[in-house]
Amino acid sequence: MTGTPATFMKRIESICAPLPGAEVSDPWGMGHEAWKVGEKIFACSGASRPGVTVKTRDAETASMLIDAGIGARAPYFHKSWILLPEEVSDDELRHRLVTSYDLVRAGLTVKVRATLPARQG
Repeated sequence: MTGTPATFMKRIESICAPLPGAEVSDPWGMGHEAWKVGEKIFACSGASRPGVTVKTRDAETASMLIDAGIGARAPYFHKSWILLPEEVSDDELRHRLVTSYDLVRAGLTVKVRATLPARQG
């Protein structure tokens, strides 16, 4: 998939916005879009580098995805995060964003998870 950075941001928004409790902000004020659930980032895209950074299950999964050419090492993030390029397919983008959301949401405290709308599907 190719297109402009604005088109890529719209692709991300179309997947992330419907996720229960998902919110977007620019926490550093430099043109980043940080998608959060329960105040924890699950996806970040922005001004300095094209693409979107997402969480994977662990560093080994991230390494496997990097070796397979699906993503690249995500600068400034833990080794379990990868940077997906703007050219990533719609199916892969959806899968990686939803997986990242689910991982971050599962890691929230019980108290915070209880305040979030139910996750369907």
